[in-house]
Amino acid sequence: MNFNHCESLYWVFTQLCNDKCDHCYNLSGPQGARISEEECMQIIDHLPDTIDRLILSGGEPLADKKLLYAILDRLHERYQGRTQIMLQTNGDLLNAEILDTLIEKGVSRFDIASIDRYHKHAGDRLMILADLFESRGVNGDDRAPLVEKETYLIKGHPLSWGYWGATEDMWLGGNWARGRAIEKNIWLKDPNHNFCKVLSGGIGFLTGKEGVPQEISIQLWRINPCCPGTFKAMGDARKEKVADVLERVSTSPIFQKINDGDPISMGESIGISKEFAQERVADLQNVCLWCDEFFKSYFDIETLTSRFDPQS
Repeated sequence: MNFNHCESLYWVFTQLCNDKCDHCYNLSGPQGARISEEECMQIIDHLPDTIDRLILSGGEPLADKKLLYAILDRLHERYQGRTQIMLQTNGDLLNAEILDTLIEKGVSRFDIASIDRYHKHAGDRLMILADLFESRGVNGDDRAPLVEKETYLIKGHPLSWGYWGATEDMWLGGNWARGRAIEKNIWLKDPNHNFCKVLSGGIGFLTGKEGVPQEISIQLWRINPCCPGTFKAMGDARKEKVADVLERVSTSPIFQKINDGDPISMGESIGISKEFAQERVADLQNVCLWCDEFFKSYFDIETLTSRFDPQS
């Protein structure tokens, strides 16, 4: 497997945001966590040599606009337009001047991820944004999320935009037992729902799978197999090459099961049965919380060694 090529990479480079949504999995808001421009440049230097698409997200990327522009300039220097750059934004801060600058700096896909009841404007700006995109020749025919293997790329990188929002059973809106969703008690309590088996979950993060492109997530600097992230990161993109981190974890049966979208089975190689995992998921009411418990109590992600004591 060539880990110096990545089909899709999702990078939350800032958790600064103009909004403070109840469902936010990474605690974004006006006091959201940030990293420096220097750290962002280190991360870009450590990205795979080729990336089909790179999604920049937050937080709200436009709330950290100076940093976003610096990142776009450096990405252009490194990839010379070979990588499709996508921006995931709530759209609140987007105007004609900013849109022109983003297009000039190489963004070709805009995803408005705020058309739901959780966000401040709850979709009220959708038609304003539609008119704005139309005025700049940004095509809106393909508005669904680009999550399928056959459509995750817009061939030739033409300008396009789409939109979606959080729902009770999908994307951020109560599915990921993380951050403010936990604090506000709106996370999805369904032990039968396996988020790991859909894009943005862990499935295919090493190899891709049928119907799903290979995608990894970087939260600020934390290299993860999924957007919610493991209890501890697989690696630090400021200090390590992403390809080296993926190569390292690819030898672990634990991460091979995550790659299969099967967190229930990930402990079998160290003596944890599927039956035990299913009981814990039922108790915790969410598969992501089982993943947290697993990496907190039973497996050291830094050394890739077991902590499980079958006698305990």
